[in-house]
Amino acid sequence: MEWVKEILTELELIVDSTEQSRERPSEYKDQEKYYSGKNKNHTFKNQIITTPKGTEIVDVIVGEKGPVSDVKILRKQQDKFDKKQKFQGDKAYEGVERTTTPKKKPRKKEMPLEIKEENQEKARKRIFVEHVIRLIKIFGIARERFRLKDNNYQKVILTICGLVRLRIRSFILA
Repeated sequence: MEWVKEILTELELIVDSTEQSRERPSEYKDQEKYYSGKNKNHTFKNQIITTPKGTEIVDVIVGEKGPVSDVKILRKQQDKFDKKQKFQGDKAYEGVERTTTPKKKPRKKEMPLEIKEENQEKARKRIFVEHVIRLIKIFGIARERFRLKDNNYQKVILTICGLVRLRIRSFILA
């Protein structure tokens, strides 16, 4: 397993999160836990980490509660990786150490052209994780409202991720 970590530390891994609607819990306390203000719905949140070209799903966090921020999930997940491991994410991951994010436009000012081009270059590299998320969401059960029991969610999504890995022919990290 150490040789895998050595290979991964040479790469800048791409990270992104996605939310999936779920059935509304019957208990009010559970409703509060899963209600995502962003989507105005009760959701599960999944975070996917891929290699730079999207050829391998390196790690998946499945079934976090909807209101949990992407940053919190990544900070918790970074402990699994080497201290030198670098990540690349969107603006949601700003402030996380060892993570490259696009720069924001300064308040009431124009964004300089070189920063815009730099952000576009970062977006070109980051698009591969979006492609992997699309491959996962080809499966209807990962795209639409999840109607099965909550305790089956992780099994279903991890099975789909395994099928996607077969589809993109990645067998490096078992």
